[in-house]
Amino acid sequence: MQKPLEELNASAQGDFVAALANIFEYSPWVAEQAFAARPFAGVNALFAAMKTAVERAPEGLRLALIKSHPDLADKTQRAAGLTAESSAEQNSVGLDRLSDAEYEAFERVNNAYRSKFGFPYIVCVRRHTKDSILSNFEQRLPNDVATETATSLAEICRIAALRLDQLVISSDRLPVYGRLSTHVLDNNSGKPAEGITVELIERSALGASRVIARAVTNSDGRTDQPLIGGRPVPIGRYELIFSVGSYFKERNVPLSDPPFLDDIALRFAVSDPEGHLHVPLLVTPWSYATYRGS
Repeated sequence: MQKPLEELNASAQGDFVAALANIFEYSPWVAEQAFAARPFAGVNALFAAMKTAVERAPEGLRLALIKSHPDLADKTQRAAGLTAESSAEQNSVGLDRLSDAEYEAFERVNNAYRSKFGFPYIVCVRRHTKDSILSNFEQRLPNDVATETATSLAEICRIAALRLDQLVISSDRLPVYGRLSTHVLDNNSGKPAEGITVELIERSALGASRVIARAVTNSDGRTDQPLIGGRPVPIGRYELIFSVGSYFKERNVPLSDPPFLDDIALRFAVSDPEGHLHVPLLVTPWSYATYRGS
């Protein structure tokens, strides 16, 4: 349940800690430390106080915070019960429905990482796809313990920022969201293309690709809502499919049979989860173009 910041500022310590106890996984001591800094002018100030508590904590307490996190895609831990927050985060990226090849890949890297560092691999999964998590695993395995300790704490803070922004109602927002949008221009008529069906697909190397969003362009040639918005745009590889053949047919534009261009698929990648990526399409029955917008 969301909490207004004003209510948290007025809370007794026990209520304040109970509300924020799991912003940092199984670590209510972070909220206990932050309580003394009340009242907070906004959620950014609240998060800064919680982050400072982590940064100033003894080394052993920071290590305990790292070890409190679960392995990713671990069936045993799922059976034992994850926190509601961890479960929702892992499910959001599809870690509850992996292919056999993906489960094997996650088991391999989880074991290799724990064997080397003695604590679980931690990444803010809401900023990633399954493929990019596995890639990040491989990139981080060569690091030393000090580097991975610092990296893990930074990822924990990213996780906490997203949890806090979802929980606390405030006049300000934490800078944790990105946006993916599109815009279709009918170059045959020189107008925005209204009524084109658009499908966004997250591509996967080891498992099944999945549809992330479906929409139809409006009178401005845009979708009413961003294809991804109100959350990070996960790092990964995507495909946008535009149904242009049916669009031109419905407008009685002369076409070949079958149409030279029917469904146009644009493949692209996302590297900045908090950025705005705009992928427009300029189309005629015989040609199309795109570019990276913002």
